[in-house]
Amino acid sequence: MTGIDDVRIERTFDAPIEMVWSLWTDPEHFASWYGPRGARIPTAEMDVRVGGRRRIAMEMATPDGPMSMFFVGEYRDVSPPTRLVYTESMADAEGNALTAEQMGLPAGATTETSVVVELCDLGGRTRMTVTHVGVPDDSPGAQGWVMAIDALDARLARLRD
Repeated sequence: MTGIDDVRIERTFDAPIEMVWSLWTDPEHFASWYGPRGARIPTAEMDVRVGGRRRIAMEMATPDGPMSMFFVGEYRDVSPPTRLVYTESMADAEGNALTAEQMGLPAGATTETSVVVELCDLGGRTRMTVTHVGVPDDSPGAQGWVMAIDALDARLARLRD
């Protein structure tokens, strides 16, 4: 169940559903578009099956110098090519999920979120809805998703040409 404050982005792409699916499930494709503008994904390990693990490393330049972020999760629903659900937690460089205390949150605070990707075949075009449950719609994470989906659209355009 999603809340009103969860990030939810809908977009229609001029690309077949199988192509959009592959950009979400193939590590090389995923690394080519994921993250906010200027981010680089040096690691995208994705075992895309129910119970499979994922580990993503993101690097970007900030005004305070280079920054690295790490994310881990597990695939909960893999229904090609229409639905993908995975959990996501911030992690250390070794892939260990961070605790609430390590993230500066109150003890026991929820640190795991869920990403739900739904794709609908529109006869050569694809409608995509991405919902990041647990990330506020007005957060930097939400802004990062908008930039990432723009990059996904640009990547699809390059693959079509």
